[in-house]
Amino acid sequence: MTQKDILLVEDDPKDIVLTLTALEEYNLTNEVVTARDGVEALDYLYRRGDFAQRPAGNPIVILLDLKMPRLDGVEVVRQLKTDEQMRLIPVVIL
Repeated sequence: MTQKDILLVEDDPKDIVLTLTALEEYNLTNEVVTARDGVEALDYLYRRGDFAQRPAGNPIVILLDLKMPRLDGVEVVRQLKTDEQMRLIPVVIL
């Protein structure tokens, strides 16, 4: 079975480093993919744009900031929860 990624959606570089450091302390072997805003997160999840060629499959969890440019975390959750394939992905609000 292929190990699933963790999707980190965060626009602040310092918070990205802080989160990645915290995750490393638990020796997780999952790859952490970072999206800088809600639009990029949805592109990753729906395999669009820069992520069109990524392997199929959903992340094991989404770590989501609420206040982001272009598309905020609330709108990302709203869109995911209306999609049958995406609604089952656990979302942790940061």
